[in-house]
Amino acid sequence: MSNKRESFKSRIGFILVSAGCAIGIGNVWKFPYLVGQNGGGIFVLFYLIFLIIMGVPVLTMELAVGRATRKSAVLAYKKLEPKGSKWHIHGWFAVAGAYLLMMYYTTVSGWMLSYFFKFASGTFDKVSMDNADSVFFDMLGNPAEMMLCMAVTVIVGFLVCSFGIQRGLEKVTTTMMSALLVLIVILAIRSVSLPNAKEGVEFYLIPSIDRVYEAGNGSLMKGFGSVISAAMNQAFFTLSLGVACMEIFGSYMSENFSLVGESVRICALDTFVAIISGLIIFPACFSFNVQPDSGPSLIFMTLPKVFMSMPGGRLWGTLFFMFMSFASFSTVITVFENLLATSIDNFGVTRHKAVIVNCIYILIASIPCVLGYNIWSHVHLIGARDILDSEDFIVSNILLPGGSLIYLLFCVTKWGWGFDNYMKECNKGQGLKLSPMVKPYLRYILPILIFIILVQGLV
Repeated sequence: MSNKRESFKSRIGFILVSAGCAIGIGNVWKFPYLVGQNGGGIFVLFYLIFLIIMGVPVLTMELAVGRATRKSAVLAYKKLEPKGSKWHIHGWFAVAGAYLLMMYYTTVSGWMLSYFFKFASGTFDKVSMDNADSVFFDMLGNPAEMMLCMAVTVIVGFLVCSFGIQRGLEKVTTTMMSALLVLIVILAIRSVSLPNAKEGVEFYLIPSIDRVYEAGNGSLMKGFGSVISAAMNQAFFTLSLGVACMEIFGSYMSENFSLVGESVRICALDTFVAIISGLIIFPACFSFNVQPDSGPSLIFMTLPKVFMSMPGGRLWGTLFFMFMSFASFSTVITVFENLLATSIDNFGVTRHKAVIVNCIYILIASIPCVLGYNIWSHVHLIGARDILDSEDFIVSNILLPGGSLIYLLFCVTKWGWGFDNYMKECNKGQGLKLSPMVKPYLRYILPILIFIILVQGLV
């Protein structure tokens, strides 16, 4: 078996694949309803600020560790860590986090696929507006349907990865992401052309102190605290940092371009999708008098009613959930690649054997999440949380911020790889460079910000 590591065929392929990992349900599901719940444009403003000062630096660190070693997480740590240290233990936690993420993310991705087929086949043409919510509840109560959609997502995802980086992951993701970008622009143009859409755009993009008061239940200080906290969390989590999903793409990337420049491009594409998603959702909500702060139910219960009220709604609903399916599936296959690379690097198996073993494992491990909404609906693992919410709590509130903090400390402290080594790797190639002047911020301020997110998530 050849030890030569595969690489991306093109720069755009690397950017689209890496952005595809970041672009997921959080962009088009969580981001819009957080904007709705936290006062609209003022949240977007803070989100962009925190993305620049928190997301970009940590992203460069994961990519730097990967590119410097050409290895997956565990072996990358072993290669760079000082002799006798145990940083590589986090590599195993990162891999465990990626597995846990896929144990529920594949189910939610299956929901998107199911709704795509429901709109395409005319299911919503056969139900009244008052009964539209029942479509979602009927799906959750049907383990066979959910199991099928989850299994299709898992099997097709691993099938794509079985062809390797260039012929599988890069080729499919590039095509899918290009289609996603076209779809999202078409949907946004349609949405902003609806009657009263202007009110939705203003709510979404124009900062308003009045809405900050509303977010704080009449208190400006509490309102800003709530908005800033939510924006900080979303800016941090949107890039899927901390579980080595981005690190693995660093191990495949070229040294021709600096990591700061590439990270900014990935963040820009990720943010573009999140922002344009809001231009689909908010104008449509205001046009049809639907509350824009309806929470997670926005996608599966609120928006279908909007499409049902819209001329040509079946077509627009089909296109929207095709877009959602692409967004979620792009994350699925990129995380699968992380799992495969870990298996290949650490256990010396072939890609095809790694595909078979991991596919079987994820299919079995995803079953509890599927059953958690029907047969096992009485099961609560962490407090009152069901199976999916419990799995998501561990990943989102512990492993992502905790893992990012470890990557940060590894890259900027003398007990790890060290700031000078990290900066040297980060600045290889053409593009934006990391300045030594940011060292105090990265060593003393950013760890505190990430620690705050970690503590907030556990409270």
